[in-house]
Amino acid sequence: MSGRTHIDLLRHGETLAGSVYLGRSDALLSEHGYRQMAEALLNAPRYHAVLSSPLARCAAFAQDYAQQHGLPLYHDARFQEMDFGAWDGRSAAEIAATDASALENFWRDPVACPPPQAEPLLSFQARVLAAWQELPTRYSGQRVLLITHGGVMRIILCRLQQRPLTELLSLPVPHAALHQIIVEHKPQQTGQVPA
Repeated sequence: MSGRTHIDLLRHGETLAGSVYLGRSDALLSEHGYRQMAEALLNAPRYHAVLSSPLARCAAFAQDYAQQHGLPLYHDARFQEMDFGAWDGRSAAEIAATDASALENFWRDPVACPPPQAEPLLSFQARVLAAWQELPTRYSGQRVLLITHGGVMRIILCRLQQRPLTELLSLPVPHAALHQIIVEHKPQQTGQVPA
């Protein structure tokens, strides 16, 4: 087997919920969102497997793509979006109207200033990275597609780029963003290098 694993990260497209903090709440893809994802993969290489968050905005497209290409599909709840607690399903404008300072503080330092009743960012990071670190061993020498969420992708990109979590929200990950990652396998350690 090759000493590298290719992992392509694809964020879900636009949803019917609109522009809101969408964490554990589920929402279906809009038709436009589905097209965004299909277009992102128009020139995609041949994958060995598709992995997906179990939430509908990822899982529905993942199922279709896996069926169309004859690929095995696996769901992993650890790749679900962060739970935004009391802000889940609400827009930034709605939150700002009632608690603008809390929203500003969250954008300034999401570790120290999480949304009310939200999943702690360090817990979110721990579950995402635990799942992420299993992939190079499980799919050694293969190319896999991971369909997930903006927050999950930002956690992974922060780790790969060696950025502090306080910079998490400054990483642009628009709908249907595609990031291609190559994980190199070295004796006694795994170095991760963005493609």
